[in-house]
Amino acid sequence: MAKKPRLSFWQIWNMSFGFLGIQFGFALQNANASRILQTFGAEVEHLSWFWLVAPITGMVVQPIIGYFSDRTWNRFGRRRPYFLVGAFLTSIALILMPNAPALAGYIAPMFIGGGLLMIMDASINISMEPFRALVADKLPEEQHTLGFSMQTLLIGIGAVIGSWLPYILGNFLGFSTEAEAQGLVPQNVTWSFYFGAVVLISSIIWTVSTTKEYPPEFYDEEEDKSEVRQKFKIPPTMWQLLLVQFFSWFALFSMWVYTTPAIAQHYFATTDPNSAGYQDAGNWVGILFGIYNGVSAVIALSLPKVAKVIGRKPTHAIALTIGGLSFLSFALISDHHLLWIPMIGVGIAWGSILAMPYAMLASSIPAKQMGMFMGLFNMSITIPQIINGIFSGLILKYFFDGDPIKALYMAGVLMILGAVSTFFVRDKVNQ
Repeated sequence: MAKKPRLSFWQIWNMSFGFLGIQFGFALQNANASRILQTFGAEVEHLSWFWLVAPITGMVVQPIIGYFSDRTWNRFGRRRPYFLVGAFLTSIALILMPNAPALAGYIAPMFIGGGLLMIMDASINISMEPFRALVADKLPEEQHTLGFSMQTLLIGIGAVIGSWLPYILGNFLGFSTEAEAQGLVPQNVTWSFYFGAVVLISSIIWTVSTTKEYPPEFYDEEEDKSEVRQKFKIPPTMWQLLLVQFFSWFALFSMWVYTTPAIAQHYFATTDPNSAGYQDAGNWVGILFGIYNGVSAVIALSLPKVAKVIGRKPTHAIALTIGGLSFLSFALISDHHLLWIPMIGVGIAWGSILAMPYAMLASSIPAKQMGMFMGLFNMSITIPQIINGIFSGLILKYFFDGDPIKALYMAGVLMILGAVSTFFVRDKVNQ
């Protein structure tokens, strides 16, 4: 493989900019899917089962997309065709999701909503996986940490806007925060999804139009037969990261599924998803999710500097520990206005989760198979979410007395275990 030139800050920004739109849509899904599904009639202990469709589709889609994107080359490039297809499909799902009742005939709206959640996540994965591979495709090894941190920065920016948008539309721009009838989605949430579709398409088009990809011959110039034989072996670093990823993503899935019902029950004194108080809780969760994503954006570009001084493993372990303690601190906070404090710690962990494991992995896998290995590595994200989706509802019902905030405490413990597991990973590059 030929020597890759170092890219400037703005070149890396442009090639990563599409992630802003992807995360805009992903943030809308994370912050609002639970309350939308409950509005359609889902019970709290069944929420995780609906959320299962997201990791299952990701587990299937990402390795396939990674495999084929490694072997694709046309006038749009190698990874860029998948950006465009994924963005188009995701935008359609974003528009349809809050309108599930209008699509209901013989199927309950909550099942239509669950199906659209599956389509949305599958489509997001079609775009997301090639973006991970593009960083490793374009950047020399010494810029990997910067490249994934830049993605984290843009993920944070997109997620802040996406998470806060329903609150902004409802409280400052005059959109209604109450549904016109029981079982319908409020106007502020519906229009947030419409805006998300526009932002997603626009940001992907920006990356596609400003970023060129290296042709396939570029990766053949210095590759010999021994490298071809070795590249099909899963590197030890990938195996070692599995436990870290399991604890981290099990915890994150619990946060996405249960934060809204937990805050509604404990801070807004309601479990009725059609009540005004529950909608207020959902809007406040959007603000909190925006805070943790905003923090991840702020710290994203500092992570390479910290990792260069103390190493990527200690950086990741410290970030996960801070995140775990932040989840546990919910037990000490009685005023919902103060919940922004633990979300700062969650944001530090999230920023590291989005960058450090990928930076460690990218240094140990073959360039020509980057898409396939990144797709396989996605299973370390989806499998813990699937296990959570299957069992967390049962844990909530039979061990946590139906109290969703205890799922957040569990997330804190697991994230700290993830921090401990980080020290068993061998990192090829100490940066």
